[in-house]
Amino acid sequence: MQINSIAMIEVSNISKKFGNFIALQDVAFTVNNGELVGYVGLNGAGKTTTIEIIAGVSYPNSGDVMIDGHSIIKEKKEASKNVSWVPELPIFEQDATALYYFIYLAGYYGIGKEEAKKKAEELFSLVGLQGREKDKLKNYSQGMKKRFALAVSLISNPNNFIFDEVLNGLDPQGIMFFRDLAVKLKKENKAILFSSHILTEVENIADKVIFIHKGKIIRQMSIEEIKNFIRTNIFRVVLGRIDGKVIKIAEKYGNPELQGNIIFIENFNGDIPGLSSDLLNYNIIEMARVEGNLEEVFFKLIGEQK
Repeated sequence: MQINSIAMIEVSNISKKFGNFIALQDVAFTVNNGELVGYVGLNGAGKTTTIEIIAGVSYPNSGDVMIDGHSIIKEKKEASKNVSWVPELPIFEQDATALYYFIYLAGYYGIGKEEAKKKAEELFSLVGLQGREKDKLKNYSQGMKKRFALAVSLISNPNNFIFDEVLNGLDPQGIMFFRDLAVKLKKENKAILFSSHILTEVENIADKVIFIHKGKIIRQMSIEEIKNFIRTNIFRVVLGRIDGKVIKIAEKYGNPELQGNIIFIENFNGDIPGLSSDLLNYNIIEMARVEGNLEEVFFKLIGEQK
């Protein structure tokens, strides 16, 4: 039985060079059981290089990755059994039918033809490809190929999943499917690392976010830390009606600015009941503190780098 505090994926100070270019420098982090971790950075920051090393398709110049306690370098076969990887651009045999190729890949996990057919029926339905099993993969759209790659990643039901820009090419329904799948895997105590440019989705489902910039980890933050980081002291009030007195009332609670029928109060003193009572006759539609988002955190952190 796995224990939640044990790191399932442990990246230990990996570095990678391509010629004179330093792609990664001392990258280190962990992804625990039952944890969804977002991996965020600009194009070329090192996300894919990191993920390929974790998957065992590339080797670091130094450092190591442990998958369920097995070294991806020294015990590659054992480590690879316990991790499933979905690349940004999945490459499949284009002239094969989806079902045939699925059965073929299942064979690598020691799964026989009949069992593989049953798995295919279950997983094609899960990812929304039912009825398209006999289509050739070259006739699949990019989004369908992503869904197929997700089905393949679930064949062996591993403990660990790494998804590289898996949301690219997915329609809104596909994005919703991935979100639900990722949360389901988390509930099953899997360790999940995923990179994405869609920061709102990272913010929606991640427990922790790792920020990488120019090959270095610049920050690791829990979602709670991110929320605290982006919390502002600006309060917003949307009113059904306004008049010349409304700003005078709002001045008791901070420094107000009126934009249409919305009052933004900077340096809000926190007295929500008092403000609500004083503005009662103005038909309050909405009151809330103005919050930032993950994108703001991301660019603020990058801006702090020299």
